[in-house]
Amino acid sequence: MLGRLKSGLWVACFVTSATALADELPRSEQLKAFRAAGFNQETSECEIETTGSYTPATMELVKDLNGDGRPDALITEGSTDCYGQAGTGFYLVSQQADGHWKLMLEENGVAQFLASKGSDGWPDVEVGGPGFCFPVMRYDGQRYGFHHSVGEQCADES
Repeated sequence: MLGRLKSGLWVACFVTSATALADELPRSEQLKAFRAAGFNQETSECEIETTGSYTPATMELVKDLNGDGRPDALITEGSTDCYGQAGTGFYLVSQQADGHWKLMLEENGVAQFLASKGSDGWPDVEVGGPGFCFPVMRYDGQRYGFHHSVGEQCADES
């Protein structure tokens, strides 16, 4: 995982830039979700390392994705220096029964939640980016892993 963290005021930046959906989570829960994704109350290492454009970490989605009655959050951050040609990365985090947040999936690219599901009601996630063939990740009860590829030029299209 790309490390994060260096100076102050970053939390205010990413929390205030979050979508209206993130506002449904108390600030204390937003901070826990960002920490689970590897961020803290300081500047992202990606932001410091970026020589070109940078899009600060943002909570793009807050929703119960797997039907367990607890919130899940999709956090994105953008930079070609940190995330390659995709130019963006995402972190899917989930609030656990004990109140802690857990990192479920971290990838370079754009997350698209599919109707198909893996274990425990978790949706499959297509990881979009440049090219014509994209991985679909599926939850197996412990972690997300590669399931199959989709796209115009996939040899292993399912």
